Amino acid sequence: MSVFRWLGAVALLSLWPGLSFAASMDGSQLSVLWGVPFAGLLLSIALLPLLTPSFWHHHFGKVSAAWSLAFLLPFALIYGPGMAAFSFMHALLEEYIPFILLLTALFTVAGGIHIRGNLHGSPGLNTAILGVGAVLASFMGTTGASMLLIRPLIRANDNRAHKAHVVVFFIFIVSNAGGSLTPLGDPPLFLGFLKGVDFFWTVSHIFPETLFLIGSLLAIFYALDAWFYHRREELMPLDPTPDTRRIGFDGAANFWLLAAVAGLVLLSGIWKSAVVFNIAGTDVGLPGLVRDAGLVAITLLSLNITAAKVHADNQFSWGPMLEVAKLFAGIFLTIVPVIAMLKAGTSGPFGAVVSSVTRPDGTPDPAMYFWATGMLSSFLDNAPTYLVFFNTAGGDAQAMMTTFASTLAAISAGAVFMGANTYIGNAPNLMVKAIAEERDVKMPSFFGYMLWSGGVLIPLFIIMTFIWFK
Repeated sequence: MSVFRWLGAVALLSLWPGLSFAASMDGSQLSVLWGVPFAGLLLSIALLPLLTPSFWHHHFGKVSAAWSLAFLLPFALIYGPGMAAFSFMHALLEEYIPFILLLTALFTVAGGIHIRGNLHGSPGLNTAILGVGAVLASFMGTTGASMLLIRPLIRANDNRAHKAHVVVFFIFIVSNAGGSLTPLGDPPLFLGFLKGVDFFWTVSHIFPETLFLIGSLLAIFYALDAWFYHRREELMPLDPTPDTRRIGFDGAANFWLLAAVAGLVLLSGIWKSAVVFNIAGTDVGLPGLVRDAGLVAITLLSLNITAAKVHADNQFSWGPMLEVAKLFAGIFLTIVPVIAMLKAGTSGPFGAVVSSVTRPDGTPDPAMYFWATGMLSSFLDNAPTYLVFFNTAGGDAQAMMTTFASTLAAISAGAVFMGANTYIGNAPNLMVKAIAEERDVKMPSFFGYMLWSGGVLIPLFIIMTFIWFK
């Protein structure tokens, strides 16, 4: 049974009469055992591709569905079908559907832009692409920048023996760190914008940290890539029919559609409307519906106006998108009780984590906020993690931007930067990995990737802590 079939089947629970009486989940009353399905799904993503790659390749959607049902069915038995249906529909309507529609639009539109020309993956060119991607990520989102540049980057390095490190650093820089300067860059910052944080506050307060991190990563990457590049066996024979055209863009009309996607996302955050539709116990606002309908229209328009040759040149396929859709369906559902337990604060099962960010005198500890937000964002959805610690620190945007500016900077940096620590820390990570593997790039395993992030990123985060968050 496909993941979409079980999503539809469980959605029938929304017809249960008791649904209208369902209340928000009280995380303080939950046992940590409710986090087992989420942990099981994460371990499945980490271990099964390594232990049974053939099984995982053919059945990862079923694995995601199984862990989702491992949470949902016992929850329905204990708390009633109404509460289970409410939790399911809330995750589906308020989080998963907007998330997957945005990713699908960006994936489709960026996949309709082909950067043509004779690109050769030298250390200088690769570093330049990563630098350009870092700049673009804060204006078109980490997902948009990643989908635009990952294909030409992989194509430029087709004749390189070692290229996995190129994709790993691409995830570090373009898919994560580059989105740290504006609310358009990464979902946590957009949520802060919705809570009242000024649009340009982030760029004015964590620009030095961002410059240090991206500058350091680019320097490390250039040194490593140059070392590989100058090894005798590194360069393989070139394609006998290389693309000799001048560097340029095919499908350039899709750039306007990328701008439209960014505009829709920004509009949905700025536009306030009293019109709200209650769907199966979940309130869905008019701005969100307009945004989602617009994203669907943009996706269809891009498919209609993009020439088949552009998709062929990009080797465009739906495989990576389907993988992300199926895995994140399970992640978004099984994460529900984990986020509820975190939101319970000091009275919840994770009270020790929440308490650790406060000094003995009651003032917030920026260093602990940086690491607590970052570590949880590495494995949980970084957007709700940002909100949990934003509210733990007081939740008043004006106070956070002034009196507690260092704390807000720490929360923002932790949520965005440390999403690069794992493949599941940020949605583009997994999508970039899937695209690379589809192009026969042998990517590190889940834990292999964490060795890269542990060896490269964690030392930089420690340095940043002593300079900016002590």
